[in-house]
Amino acid sequence: MTAKVDFGQSLEQIMESLGFDFYGFANVDPSSHMDFYVDWLDQGYHGDMWYLERANSTDRRCDLKKTMPSVQTALVVAQNYFQDDDIDHLEDDSRAIFARYARGKDYHQIITQKLKTLHVWVNEQIGREVDAMVYVDTGPILERELAQRAGMGWFGKNTMLINPRKGSFFFLGLMLMDLDVLVDKPFLEDHCGSCTSCLDSCPTDALLGRDENGAPIMDARKCISYLTIEHRGSIPLELRSKMGNRVYGCDICQEVCPWNIKFSVSTPEPAFRTGAEIDGPALMNLAEDLTQMDDEAFRSRFGGSPIKRAQRKGLLRNVCVAMGNWGSQECIPVLKRVLFDPEPLVREHAAWALEQINSKNED
Repeated sequence: MTAKVDFGQSLEQIMESLGFDFYGFANVDPSSHMDFYVDWLDQGYHGDMWYLERANSTDRRCDLKKTMPSVQTALVVAQNYFQDDDIDHLEDDSRAIFARYARGKDYHQIITQKLKTLHVWVNEQIGREVDAMVYVDTGPILERELAQRAGMGWFGKNTMLINPRKGSFFFLGLMLMDLDVLVDKPFLEDHCGSCTSCLDSCPTDALLGRDENGAPIMDARKCISYLTIEHRGSIPLELRSKMGNRVYGCDICQEVCPWNIKFSVSTPEPAFRTGAEIDGPALMNLAEDLTQMDDEAFRSRFGGSPIKRAQRKGLLRNVCVAMGNWGSQECIPVLKRVLFDPEPLVREHAAWALEQINSKNED
């Protein structure tokens, strides 16, 4: 029998040099979560994310060999993206809040390049061209399940993977390899206990607790991250006031987690630190900027950022909701200009924001 590959201490050194905070090796057995995943889809909890329903992608999520027939092991890496917030920004309704993961450069590009560098290193160690595929939140793979198998953490009630020494503010990346590597023991404990901080703090009640098998359930249709990023249409009326001034994503369920409160430290990675233009920008200034952009200008401005996913009309829609929630009459002039935006979606939310402001100032 051929001995399993064990990279030893040299792997630790290359991981540190690339900036990865921790990692693990997982087996590539078929997913044990597919019954839950299919039921989650059947319940419609995925909202407009139709791509999650495709039969081919579901099959590939279940069995990695459908994606890479030669795969024998999955290497999972994690990199911290946490940064402390300016408390003045958080408590100032006139400022826009972006989720931490989106404040720096596009993590897909940054971590993918690091994994490609790691692939070259693996080739050198093994002495041949190792067949490998790299994924960073870009394909039909259950990354968090693989990370749990690799001993990197457990599924919190907020659905995030939580590491007992790092919390949950980290990106995951994968490299599927045709190497039979010595794998890590899966993380089987649940350290959430009786804590319900994330469930209690979600403004829209998107977190539904655990099912009978202990799996955490999220109704993405109510999640602020989904609503401000993935959802392309009109934001449900009953949820708009609950979004506050969050214009792209939401970190609340992570911010209140005791594991993050105790262990999160600011990332040393310059690429993931806040860019000046999204460091708690004034809502009115952001709205003015967006009204002066067309789609091409938006892509040029945010092309190297995760924010591009929302598109111009999505981000401006979100900013209108935030201005309505702020309720300041200072927003009226810019919102009136937004009423003439070429996008019907944007005009609808601008009109709602003006109604909110007028209503609040009549009281």
